[in-house]
Amino acid sequence: MSGTEKDKQADAKVEVEGDDEPDEWDKRIFSTGCSDENASLNNCFFEKKDWRACKGEHDLSPAPASEPLRSLTDGLADPPPVLGEHEKQVDWTRSFHGLSATPFTPDQAAILQADLSHDDIEIKPDGIIYLPEIKYRRILNKAFGPGGWGLAPRGETIVTGKVVTREYGLVCGGRLVSIARGEQQYFDPDGIPTATEGCKSNALMRCCKDLGIASELWDPRYIKRFMKSAGKECVVEHVVTKKRRKHWMRKDDELRYPLKEVGVQQQGAGGAGAGGSGQARR
Repeated sequence: MSGTEKDKQADAKVEVEGDDEPDEWDKRIFSTGCSDENASLNNCFFEKKDWRACKGEHDLSPAPASEPLRSLTDGLADPPPVLGEHEKQVDWTRSFHGLSATPFTPDQAAILQADLSHDDIEIKPDGIIYLPEIKYRRILNKAFGPGGWGLAPRGETIVTGKVVTREYGLVCGGRLVSIARGEQQYFDPDGIPTATEGCKSNALMRCCKDLGIASELWDPRYIKRFMKSAGKECVVEHVVTKKRRKHWMRKDDELRYPLKEVGVQQQGAGGAGAGGSGQARR
């Protein structure tokens, strides 16, 4: 076979392969996901020569506008379930069942009102002392056992421009113990789901005040003694921006990058004297 004939066969092969490749118009139709409907409509028009005659077999009306996505800032629309009149469960959205009916056992009371260890208490950079939320849960689990207590929502979640808030009731041993409204700030709508969890933990912390858990954190004299023995106020600098500010921390803690200490401003002067009320608003 001559070189010319081989070239002709190669060109023919390329041409056939090129015919199998969809052109730009076909690619656009395939990308819509409606290529089958388009082919069926074209076949109908080829047979009947009139688009109007194909309306019975194909819906040519424009698709209804899709509903806009719901924004979380409009509220979560998650009201608690409403129980029927004949249901035997307690409706914790309205009921005060068991409130102050009887004291807890001496062993439970001892666990709930036990003195805090200094190792459990943390200090915020603004000088407010607090107990991490997980430690409230550990105390409740120790007193009532896992599953022996719970938080019951008493209303739906309210989302404002900056805050998520919801009211909860603390139920221990099948009876209501305390009611509190939790709150949590957020800075971006994508953070609202995380803020709802923080709101729940905040409500739990406030409810635990009625049980005497971590009551020292609301005692101004205890706060001053703790800050004098375990806290310090220093001046820190951001290693990148070089900005400086005052910063409270535990004496046994270390600063983390990007902050570095540039001087000790004050030690244990009770700068968190208002920390009790500040902690309650957390």
